[in-house]
Amino acid sequence: MSKKKNKATKNLSSWWADFKKFISRGNVLDMAVGVVIGGAFSAIVTALVNILLSVCTWGVPGGIAGLITVLPAANEAQAGLDVANGLGQYFAKGDLQTIAQAYAESIYGLGCEDQLVESVKTTILANYKLYGETYAYTQAAVIDWGTFINTIISFLIIAFTLFVILKVYNYVKTKRAEMEAKALEAYYNKHPEERPVVVEQPKSITELDVLKEIKEELVKLNGNGSSEEKSAE
Repeated sequence: MSKKKNKATKNLSSWWADFKKFISRGNVLDMAVGVVIGGAFSAIVTALVNILLSVCTWGVPGGIAGLITVLPAANEAQAGLDVANGLGQYFAKGDLQTIAQAYAESIYGLGCEDQLVESVKTTILANYKLYGETYAYTQAAVIDWGTFINTIISFLIIAFTLFVILKVYNYVKTKRAEMEAKALEAYYNKHPEERPVVVEQPKSITELDVLKEIKEELVKLNGNGSSEEKSAE
């Protein structure tokens, strides 16, 4: 029993040591920092896009969030909660109280208490999602153009920002390399004895080179043989 316990403790210690070694690596820490900064940058871009789209869609009811298309119901489940009382596939946000009153009266009768109306309103809100100034039935097929446009613009802004950052980084990197090369060349001009000697690397022999050498030797041998035959004649 003690041997199994010691073995388990040893395995746990080894696992913990490997884990600490893993999380202490530089690339893991850099990746963690990049993820945090990327998340913060994404939040900034999202806020900026929302502001721009809010300004651009000032006249649209509900703003950019109200740009939706509710597809026609393909079956009864997509038709709505109670079509007869205004709870179809969608309805305006301002009609919520009136529709809740009508829906409550259809269930509990005329003159129902406000508590029943609020209870019915809670049921309605559980089955409908608000898009700007429009409530859409959760089981209906909805094309959310606002979210789609928002995502595309966010992607373009992030992609353009990364492109600019990479261009600036590569430009600075190239200029820095050129400056370092010029400084190094100026130093070697003042101190030529410290200039490193360029050692030529031996040419690597390929199979083609070997075949060419064999061919040349065969040509030489054939040439010597033919000359010996001529002298004998």
